Amino acid sequence: ENQRTEAMIHQLAAEFKDVYSRNWQVKSRMYDGVEEMLTTLENQSIRLAILSNKPHEFTRICVRQLLANHHFEQVFGARPGKPGKPDPAGALEIAGLLEIDPAEIVYLGDTATDMQTAVQAGMYPVGALWGFRTEDELVENGAVVVVSRPEQLCELF
Repeated sequence: ENQRTEAMIHQLAAEFKDVYSRNWQVKSRMYDGVEEMLTTLENQSIRLAILSNKPHEFTRICVRQLLANHHFEQVFGARPGKPGKPDPAGALEIAGLLEIDPAEIVYLGDTATDMQTAVQAGMYPVGALWGFRTEDELVENGAVVVVSRPEQLCELF
Protein backbone atom coordinates (compact mmCIF):
# COMPACT_ATOMS: atom_id res chain seq x y z
CA GLU A 1 0.00 0.00 0.00
CA ASN A 2 1.34 3.43 -0.93
CA GLN A 3 1.25 5.86 1.92
CA ARG A 4 2.25 9.48 1.77
CA THR A 5 5.41 10.09 3.74
CA GLU A 6 7.45 13.21 4.29
CA ALA A 7 10.38 11.62 2.43
CA MET A 8 8.18 10.75 -0.55
CA ILE A 9 6.79 14.29 -0.68
CA HIS A 10 10.30 15.78 -0.66
CA GLN A 11 11.47 13.34 -3.34
CA LEU A 12 8.49 14.09 -5.60
CA ALA A 13 8.92 17.83 -5.08
CA ALA A 14 12.60 17.56 -6.03
CA GLU A 15 11.73 15.51 -9.13
CA PHE A 16 9.07 18.04 -10.12
CA LYS A 17 11.51 20.93 -9.77
CA ASP A 18 14.08 19.07 -11.86
CA VAL A 19 11.62 18.34 -14.68
CA TYR A 20 10.08 21.81 -14.50
CA SER A 21 13.49 23.50 -14.60
CA ARG A 22 14.17 21.80 -17.94
CA ASN A 23 10.70 22.34 -19.43
CA TRP A 24 9.10 25.50 -17.98
CA GLN A 25 9.54 27.42 -21.22
CA VAL A 26 7.94 24.79 -23.49
CA LYS A 27 4.56 26.53 -23.61
CA SER A 28 5.37 29.68 -21.66
CA ARG A 29 4.84 32.91 -23.53
CA MET A 30 3.52 36.37 -22.95
CA TYR A 31 -0.09 36.97 -23.87
CA ASP A 32 -0.69 39.24 -26.85
CA GLY A 33 -0.59 42.88 -25.81
CA VAL A 34 1.26 42.38 -22.51
CA GLU A 35 4.59 43.67 -23.87
CA GLU A 36 2.91 46.89 -25.03
CA MET A 37 0.94 47.20 -21.78
CA LEU A 38 4.11 46.97 -19.69
CA THR A 39 5.91 49.52 -21.88
CA THR A 40 2.98 51.92 -21.60
CA LEU A 41 2.81 51.55 -17.82
CA GLU A 42 6.55 52.13 -17.49
CA ASN A 43 6.28 55.21 -19.73
CA GLN A 44 3.62 56.47 -17.31
CA SER A 45 6.08 55.91 -14.42
CA ILE A 46 3.90 53.16 -12.95
CA ARG A 47 5.96 51.00 -10.61
CA LEU A 48 5.70 47.27 -11.30
CA ALA A 49 6.02 44.16 -9.14
CA ILE A 50 5.17 40.47 -9.46
CA LEU A 51 3.72 38.09 -6.88
CA SER A 52 3.31 34.45 -7.92
CA ASN A 53 2.51 31.13 -6.30
CA LYS A 54 5.02 29.55 -8.68
CA PRO A 55 8.21 28.58 -6.78
CA HIS A 56 10.37 31.66 -6.24
CA GLU A 57 13.36 30.47 -8.27
CA PHE A 58 11.16 29.67 -11.28
CA THR A 59 9.28 32.95 -10.99
CA ARG A 60 12.57 34.82 -11.20
CA ILE A 61 13.77 32.71 -14.15
CA CYS A 62 10.50 33.32 -16.02
CA VAL A 63 10.76 37.06 -15.43
CA ARG A 64 14.39 37.15 -16.60
CA GLN A 65 13.58 35.19 -19.75
CA LEU A 66 10.14 36.49 -20.73
CA LEU A 67 10.09 40.00 -19.26
CA ALA A 68 13.73 41.05 -19.54
CA ASN A 69 12.78 44.29 -21.32
CA HIS A 70 10.89 45.53 -18.27
CA HIS A 71 11.79 46.64 -14.76
CA PHE A 72 9.99 45.05 -11.83
CA GLU A 73 10.93 46.52 -8.46
CA GLN A 74 10.02 43.31 -6.63
CA VAL A 75 9.55 39.76 -7.92
CA PHE A 76 8.34 37.16 -5.45
CA GLY A 77 7.33 33.59 -6.01
CA ALA A 78 6.44 31.03 -3.37
CA ARG A 79 9.16 31.13 -0.74
CA PRO A 80 9.82 28.66 2.07
CA GLY A 81 8.34 29.82 5.34
CA LYS A 82 6.15 32.45 3.66
CA PRO A 83 2.43 31.92 3.13
CA GLY A 84 1.22 31.71 -0.45
CA LYS A 85 -1.70 33.49 -2.03
CA PRO A 86 -4.48 34.16 -1.14
CA ASP A 87 -2.80 35.06 2.14
CA PRO A 88 -2.04 38.79 1.74
CA ALA A 89 1.39 38.63 3.41
CA GLY A 90 3.38 38.62 0.14
CA ALA A 91 1.35 41.45 -1.36
CA LEU A 92 1.70 43.49 1.82
CA GLU A 93 5.44 42.78 1.94
CA ILE A 94 5.78 44.17 -1.58
CA ALA A 95 3.74 47.25 -0.64
CA GLY A 96 6.02 47.80 2.36
CA LEU A 97 9.21 47.41 0.34
CA LEU A 98 7.88 49.85 -2.25
CA GLU A 99 6.69 52.18 0.52
CA ILE A 100 3.26 52.42 -1.09
CA ASP A 101 -0.04 52.35 0.79
CA PRO A 102 -1.77 49.10 -0.25
CA ALA A 103 -4.91 51.10 -1.06
CA GLU A 104 -2.90 52.85 -3.79
CA ILE A 105 -1.89 49.60 -5.50
CA VAL A 106 -3.71 48.15 -8.49
CA TYR A 107 -3.45 44.37 -8.25
CA LEU A 108 -3.89 42.71 -11.65
CA GLY A 109 -4.57 39.00 -11.66
CA ASP A 110 -6.27 36.27 -13.64
CA THR A 111 -7.53 33.95 -10.89
CA ALA A 112 -9.93 33.92 -7.96
CA THR A 113 -6.87 33.51 -5.73
CA ASP A 114 -5.42 36.76 -7.10
CA MET A 115 -8.65 38.64 -6.44
CA GLN A 116 -8.86 37.25 -2.90
CA THR A 117 -5.25 38.27 -2.27
CA ALA A 118 -5.90 41.82 -3.46
CA VAL A 119 -9.05 42.17 -1.37
CA GLN A 120 -7.37 40.82 1.78
CA ALA A 121 -4.39 43.13 1.24
CA GLY A 122 -6.64 46.18 0.82
CA MET A 123 -5.51 46.69 -2.78
CA TYR A 124 -7.58 47.53 -5.88
CA PRO A 125 -8.39 44.17 -7.56
CA VAL A 126 -8.46 44.12 -11.37
CA GLY A 127 -9.32 40.87 -13.13
CA ALA A 128 -7.60 39.89 -16.38
CA LEU A 129 -9.73 37.87 -18.79
CA TRP A 130 -6.77 36.80 -20.91
CA GLY A 131 -5.86 34.34 -18.19
CA PHE A 132 -7.57 31.19 -16.99
CA ARG A 133 -10.83 32.25 -15.35
CA THR A 134 -14.19 33.71 -16.24
CA GLU A 135 -15.44 37.21 -15.56
CA ASP A 136 -18.04 35.84 -13.14
CA GLU A 137 -15.39 34.02 -11.10
CA LEU A 138 -13.16 37.09 -10.94
CA VAL A 139 -16.03 39.40 -9.92
CA GLU A 140 -17.38 36.91 -7.36
CA ASN A 141 -13.95 36.92 -5.74
CA GLY A 142 -13.58 40.67 -5.54
CA ALA A 143 -12.57 42.14 -8.91
CA VAL A 144 -13.72 45.77 -8.99
CA VAL A 145 -12.83 46.06 -12.68
CA VAL A 146 -12.35 43.33 -15.27
CA VAL A 147 -10.29 43.95 -18.40
CA SER A 148 -10.40 41.77 -21.49
CA ARG A 149 -7.31 43.19 -23.21
CA PRO A 150 -4.00 44.27 -21.63
CA GLU A 151 -4.18 47.82 -23.02
CA GLN A 152 -7.38 48.39 -21.03
CA LEU A 153 -5.37 48.29 -17.82
CA CYS A 154 -3.42 51.35 -18.97
CA GLU A 155 -6.66 53.30 -19.22
CA LEU A 156 -7.10 53.03 -15.45
CA PHE A 157 -4.12 55.34 -14.82
